Amino acid sequence: MTPVHLRIRNVSRRFNVNGTTLTALDDVSLDIKAGEFVTIVGASGCGKSTLLRLGAGLDVEHDGIIEHDGKSVDGPSLDRGIVFQEPRLFPWLTVERNVALGLENAAFSKAEKRQLVSEQIALVGLSGFEKAYPHQLSGGMAQRAGIARGLVNRPDVLFLDEPFGALDAITKARLQGELQDIWATEKITMVLVTHDVDEAVYLGDRVVVMSPRPGRIKQIVPVGLPHPRERTSAELAAIRNEVLDILNSTNGETPKLATRPVAAKRPVATANHIHAAHRAKLAQPAFSTTEI
Repeated sequence: MTPVHLRIRNVSRRFNVNGTTLTALDDVSLDIKAGEFVTIVGASGCGKSTLLRLGAGLDVEHDGIIEHDGKSVDGPSLDRGIVFQEPRLFPWLTVERNVALGLENAAFSKAEKRQLVSEQIALVGLSGFEKAYPHQLSGGMAQRAGIARGLVNRPDVLFLDEPFGALDAITKARLQGELQDIWATEKITMVLVTHDVDEAVYLGDRVVVMSPRPGRIKQIVPVGLPHPRERTSAELAAIRNEVLDILNSTNGETPKLATRPVAAKRPVATANHIHAAHRAKLAQPAFSTTEI
């Protein structure tokens, strides 16, 4: 039986805002097994990023228990890596030096650090760009560098907070596939927060669906399909629809989605219309340089 890697028990997180107590998370419990890929999806304000920060040890002000391998999570650790939505690269450092920042407090020799940096840069497909600066990278390449920095100290768990949210659809799909390959190669536990249902279902072994204000786990949906996955498969589409139904449901009822009015069709231009427009354009006087 696969052991529990990350244990979250009855966790609540409250914030004091202008004298008012706001509950971001309310009595959340979740067990994540070693080597599992868990995705967390929900609307804005459901507390998914707050839960991620608590699991990574970036925030320790909470009620309840959070344990990593049986030890209380009471702060950041080299055993837990994190990747943010923005790459957060230092513009004055090269790719290899940005990645090496993840090893600053690690007990490795200089030679070992160089080797680890080189391995992770190769793993994310940035070989040849070690000496490049962030302004010389595309958005996808910069995010690859951020992932390499999160992996460089060989963490047991990698937390990812909407890492592909700012990327175009083509780059996002490519990096999702690459992340899946990295997970399979490194065999580490990954926890990814997203608002993209397709991404959650495509990557996750389980999809944790959260409801907002206060943030609670509404349901956990097992995906049960082997990796790598076919995005257009009927099985994946069925799971996607199940997750969407859960997200849309309110008190057990599924509200009807508002329909958009259909735009009026534009009249189709005939050959006569085109010829007439062309003749009118030719009849117009050309602009002089003074008019421009």
